[in-house]
Amino acid sequence: MLFNSYEFLLFFPIVTLLFYVLPHKFRWFHLLIASCIFYMYFIPQYILILFATIIIDYVAGIWIEKSDDRKKKIYLVVSIISTCLVLFIFKYFDFFNQNMLALSHRFGFYYPEHTIKFILPIGLSFHTFQSLSYVIEVYKGNQKAEKHFGIYSLYVMFYPQLVTGPIERPQNLLVQLRQEKHFEYANFAAGLRLILFGLFTKMVIADNIAIYADQIYGDPMAYNSISVLKGLFFYSFQIYCDFFGYSTIAVGCAKVMGYNLMDNFKNPYLSKSIGEFWQRWHISLSTWFRDYVYFSLGGNRVKIHRWMINIMIIFVLSGLWHGANWTFVIWGFAHGFFYIVETMIIRMLKLRRSANETIAKIVDAFNVVKTFIIVSFIWILFRASDMHQVKLILKAIFRNIHVKDDFHVEPKTWLFLLLFIILDSFLFNTRFDSWANAKPVVVRWSLYSLLLFLIIVFSSVNNFPFIYFQF
Repeated sequence: MLFNSYEFLLFFPIVTLLFYVLPHKFRWFHLLIASCIFYMYFIPQYILILFATIIIDYVAGIWIEKSDDRKKKIYLVVSIISTCLVLFIFKYFDFFNQNMLALSHRFGFYYPEHTIKFILPIGLSFHTFQSLSYVIEVYKGNQKAEKHFGIYSLYVMFYPQLVTGPIERPQNLLVQLRQEKHFEYANFAAGLRLILFGLFTKMVIADNIAIYADQIYGDPMAYNSISVLKGLFFYSFQIYCDFFGYSTIAVGCAKVMGYNLMDNFKNPYLSKSIGEFWQRWHISLSTWFRDYVYFSLGGNRVKIHRWMINIMIIFVLSGLWHGANWTFVIWGFAHGFFYIVETMIIRMLKLRRSANETIAKIVDAFNVVKTFIIVSFIWILFRASDMHQVKLILKAIFRNIHVKDDFHVEPKTWLFLLLFIILDSFLFNTRFDSWANAKPVVVRWSLYSLLLFLIIVFSSVNNFPFIYFQF
């Protein structure tokens, strides 16, 4: 079920109302059923795959907790392999198979051709990582094994963040699911504010500029370099507003019922480096890789060459997590490369922020623009369907050089995007619900009215699916 659908417009108030009407002891069951309905709205039978991973990690968590150190490690490994195997079969098998066939043709060895035609279950990568975080935390002793199968199932299937995150840790969400929640106006109002802002970000900004981004990527050689660069600029904001919008709605839906989910974005396009960008973009994923992979590899407590390898492993895995395509792998590699280069330059030149405030602000502005440009160019790998399309985009940029811009964009689209950029800059290191709540009543409700008006009148006629649904 899409957050920006008429079905959800009916689903959300009914689920929320019943949540508060029902006694606490029945709420877990109510939310679990609601989450199943929410997920089954896409492809009903794929809920069986989700429950398979739930059963694996539920049993593993209990066995890990009650076992000695040797068996505990065995159960952890079995759980991780079993859960990742499900992800591999549905998401990576065809990619692996195609590459093995290519290698067999290249080096002349026999490899039998296998084909499995599966539609990737919605959000499989997200709830796989959420399940893995649970068994790892139980193994580390940071989380008690959940004995209640229904509560654990709800932890994996909690509908607000079931499909596209944020990827929650058990110490945050699982604990809250056992707490009795009472209606609080502050939570209810904050949640609705976030939902409103998230819908505006997705339906008015992301969906309107998606039309132009798709047009450029659909036939890049038909446009000159200025037009293609404009398309890259639009896609940078399309993917941000699309994913940020979803995460904001998810946090808002949970907040209405008194549950606090982590913030997944913190003004990433105001970052002054690639490192800072990944502290502000898709935070639940970057911290997952940091805590469970990077630290396990030794983090930065190793020699410099090993640290570089650790960084590249993290970013390449992050790219592969996003999709079974070499474009995603190279996208992750590119981020890792620039992260290492920036870090080494800062270390070697011992760069520090200037004591002169004016100079410091100019340097900061330059670094923000520089980081945005780098990220925007790397997004080409993320958006392109294959390396051939990447080459076409780059060829159009560097060969179709003309001063005249032949790519028309409606003025209202620029106006909407400017409005979002202004709002996003106001929200630096804060959140829309807190920021809006601090404003006078007249200002606050004027803003709500404006956002609601824009959603009703200017939502794109094309109902674009959320980009991260494919992951």
